[in-house]
Amino acid sequence: MQLKPLKGQHHVSALTANAEKNYHFYTKTLGMRLVKKTVNQDDTSVYHLFYADERGNPGTDLTFFEIPNAGHTYPGTNSISLTTLRVPNDESLVFWKERFEVLGVDHDEIDQVNGRKSLFFRDFEDQRLALISDENNSGVAGGKPWAKSPVPVEHGIIGIGPVMLTVAELGATSTIMTEILGFRKSSKYKMPGSGHEVTVFETGEGGNGAEVHIIELSDLPRERPGRGSVHHVAFRVESEEELRKWVSLLKEKRIASSGFVERYYFRSLYFREPNGILFELATDGPGFEGDEDFEHLGESLALPPYFEDQREAIEAKLKPLDTKE
Repeated sequence: MQLKPLKGQHHVSALTANAEKNYHFYTKTLGMRLVKKTVNQDDTSVYHLFYADERGNPGTDLTFFEIPNAGHTYPGTNSISLTTLRVPNDESLVFWKERFEVLGVDHDEIDQVNGRKSLFFRDFEDQRLALISDENNSGVAGGKPWAKSPVPVEHGIIGIGPVMLTVAELGATSTIMTEILGFRKSSKYKMPGSGHEVTVFETGEGGNGAEVHIIELSDLPRERPGRGSVHHVAFRVESEEELRKWVSLLKEKRIASSGFVERYYFRSLYFREPNGILFELATDGPGFEGDEDFEHLGESLALPPYFEDQREAIEAKLKPLDTKE
């Protein structure tokens, strides 16, 4: 069966215990656009919020499930341990460092990571994040920041960068990455500060938008996820036709998966790699403008058609977000 290479990161989905504070941080502080305010399709009593570039182009989405009673995250292995966000150039990192200092965001100093300038920081729930410069990057193109963002467009976040995994056993994950998902091992580097060796895998056109960085740490306990942890990472598939080929391939390889899942804004397939990290394959379309026009993305609660008859009951369980200031 001939499959096209995965195109890179599609989105990263994380957990928050407070949707309102989350909304304010990611839109007012980070300047991302809330392109879709919807619910977790597996539990419609909680929000699923999508932050992205101006229209939620594939590869730019950082999404959050709200779990109001989520406990503290105890970092460890077998986890998605860092999400990076792409910014246009090195000068942008200077802008962001100054912005974080003014706004009281917990951050480190600008550093060099695998040949690219980076700025590590944490949100109000200790979500592990870094901004990464696209100045020396080639490969998958970034998105386009929203013109109405509080952050100047020339420094705006343009997409999801490399996603870092921490695993107890690299070999089995490496096999899945290369032999099943078609990634290439491209390089290795030492993580600043810790000195841990990082193995870089890339797919498609490569670059910041198509890399997964993996650290093997066999002596750590397994991460206990909570608020501020990452739920899964999704990789880009061109079309529904291509996704159905992936469904068949995993079945053929006897890798347990969700099978084909309709998410309305895209179509998906979920499975766990050998260390237990949840991967999703998601189609580039249809996108977020099927039920809201571009100018009003994210302003109202959007529900896929198959939940529309439950709207009143769903809205009654959700605390309103102040998204119109």
